[in-house]
Amino acid sequence: MEHFLPEDDVLTAARSRGVDLGCAPIGSGGGSALRFLAAALQAKAVVEVGTGAGVSGLYLLGGMPVAGVLTSIDVEPEHQRAARKAFAEAKIQVSRTRLIMGHALDVLPRLTDAAYDLVFVDGAKSEYPRYLDEGVRLLRPGGVIAFDNVLWNGRVVDPSNRDQDTTAMREVARSVREDDRLVPVLLPLSDGLLVAAKKQK
Repeated sequence: MEHFLPEDDVLTAARSRGVDLGCAPIGSGGGSALRFLAAALQAKAVVEVGTGAGVSGLYLLGGMPVAGVLTSIDVEPEHQRAARKAFAEAKIQVSRTRLIMGHALDVLPRLTDAAYDLVFVDGAKSEYPRYLDEGVRLLRPGGVIAFDNVLWNGRVVDPSNRDQDTTAMREVARSVREDDRLVPVLLPLSDGLLVAAKKQK
């Protein structure tokens, strides 16, 4: 599943830089799912929490229409420098990316309600439940929110694991499942990709 769609040289290089920086990128299976979602939604406005080295951004931009803009938030300047390098190597126009330096929970409240087609979350795991609240607010009806790493290397299903990150993963999964505004699915791709569509009113 992870290698059904091979990665090109640009993605491979970006993935290597991500590993060097210590910001583990989304797996190729999860990345392919993001590209698929962006294409299916014809997503012109996407928010990403956690720029990393640009791997997930490349996948998202690969599915978005040419007029689409990716807004990506990260607190680490070296991550965004690596992402800019990846986007340049992929010959993506600078106007298609808006990289915002800062803490996501400070930046997200400043973004416009119901203005985005897709929100992808791969930031601080302990903050996932709070990203859910902000992300749903940002989505248009029919839009999709996606969370990476929700299986958390198998720790989520082991009740003896009660650290802050694992507890947050359990909480966001439960909240998404129980939210009447959302239609969720948990995909067994990479380290678990939790996806939910915002219901039409």
